[in-house]
Amino acid sequence: MNRARPRPGRIGRSHPGAVLLLALLVTVAGLGAGLGLIIGLDGRRPRASTLGATLSVAEALATTSPAGFERALVPRPFAFPADHGPHSAFRTEWWYWTGNLRASGSGGGSRRFGFQLTFFRTALAPSVAPRPSAWAARDVYMAHLAVADVDAGRFHARDRWARRALDLSGASGDPFRVWVGDWIAEGRAPAGQPIQLRAGDGDLRIDLRLSAAKPPVLHGERGLSRKSAEAGNASYYYSLTRMPVSGEVHVGDRAFVVEGLGWMDREWSTSALAPDQVGWDWFALQLDDGRELMLYRLRQRDGGTSPASQGTLVAADGAARALDRDAVEVQVLDHWLSPRGATRYPARWRLRVPASGLELVVTPLLPDQELDLAVRYWEGAVRVDGTADGRPLAGVGYVELVGYASPARGPVEAVRQ
Repeated sequence: MNRARPRPGRIGRSHPGAVLLLALLVTVAGLGAGLGLIIGLDGRRPRASTLGATLSVAEALATTSPAGFERALVPRPFAFPADHGPHSAFRTEWWYWTGNLRASGSGGGSRRFGFQLTFFRTALAPSVAPRPSAWAARDVYMAHLAVADVDAGRFHARDRWARRALDLSGASGDPFRVWVGDWIAEGRAPAGQPIQLRAGDGDLRIDLRLSAAKPPVLHGERGLSRKSAEAGNASYYYSLTRMPVSGEVHVGDRAFVVEGLGWMDREWSTSALAPDQVGWDWFALQLDDGRELMLYRLRQRDGGTSPASQGTLVAADGAARALDRDAVEVQVLDHWLSPRGATRYPARWRLRVPASGLELVVTPLLPDQELDLAVRYWEGAVRVDGTADGRPLAGVGYVELVGYASPARGPVEAVRQ
C-alpha cells in the first residue's frame, strides 16, 4: 500500500476469494453510509475522500449475514443464460475471468501475459425505501483489472467502482452484460456466443474475446459450494474452465495481438465464512491433456485446513468429479517475501491427486503478483509441470492467496457525493 499518497478510485479484490473483498466493501460502504458517503460517479476516477480502515481478513470474513437476503442452503437447478445474469436476492456475487496469453513476435519469439478482469456486486441492504433521487442505489459494483507482463517482469493492477444508478454500473442476463463505467463484459456464453471483455486505464488495456470450449462446470454438490458446516455458509458456484481467447493487450505504448486460454468463475452468496477461517489458497489449472483442476484450501486460525475445502477435476470431455479436502495433497515448496509489508507468501507448490495419477508442480510466472490495494493479497499467473500416470504433463493457470498480509492501515478511498 502506498501510504504516502492515496490514489483515487482504488480498493481491494474473489471464489472463495470474493467473499472477503465483498464483505470488506459492505463494511466500508456501511461505515460510509453514516457519513453521507455514496459510491461511484462515472466509473472512472472520482473525487475521493479517505476513510481509515484496519480490517483484517479474519474480521471481514467474520461479518455476519444480515437478515432479509436469500442464502445458499440446498442445490438448485441452473439455467443459462439466465444464471449468467444478476441474483439480486443474494447479498454478493461476482463474475471473474483470468487467463494466460501469448503474443507472437516478428523474430520468432513470443511475449507472455496473464490477465484478470473481475466484476463484483454487493447489496448494502435487502431493500431500500423509495427515494426521489436518481442517484439512489441499493447495489454497489466494483471491478478489478490486472495484467502480468511476464517477460517484461512487470505486474499492473487497476480498479473501479460505482453505484447501480444512472447506468453507471449494472448487470443483465439475456443478453449477458456486466459493467462498471466503460469496463464491460458482454455476450451470450455459455449459450454458445463469445464473451467480449473490454477494460482499460491509462496505458493499460485489454480487449479480449472468449468462447466456451466446454459446458459450465457445477462445483460442490450440484453447484452448492459449502464453505463451512453452518447451514447457508455457501455459494452457488460454476465455472467455464476452458475458454479459448484472442484479442489485444495494451501495455505502455505498445499493443500486442494475443491468444491463449481463459477461465471464468461465477458465484453468488450471502453468508460470510466461518469465524475460524482466516484465508484461502485457490488454484485454477488448465492441463495440456485437456483436463482442468480447481481447488481451494480454506485455512484455519490454528494452521490447519478446513474440512470444507474442496475441488473439482474436469475431464477432457467436460465430465466433472468433485474432490474433497483429502483427495488432493498440497505441499508448499518455496516462499516469496513481499517488499510491501514483508508478507511471506507460498510461492511454489506440489499437488498430488493420487486417484487420478496426477503429480503437479505449480510455479508463479512472476514472483511479485501481489495486488497492492485496500486489502493486500496475491493473485497471479502460474505454469504447471508434472506427470499424469508417469507421463510428462504441462499446463497454465491462476492462483489466489488471501489472508497472509497484515491488515491494511493506509486509507481506504471512498467517494463522497
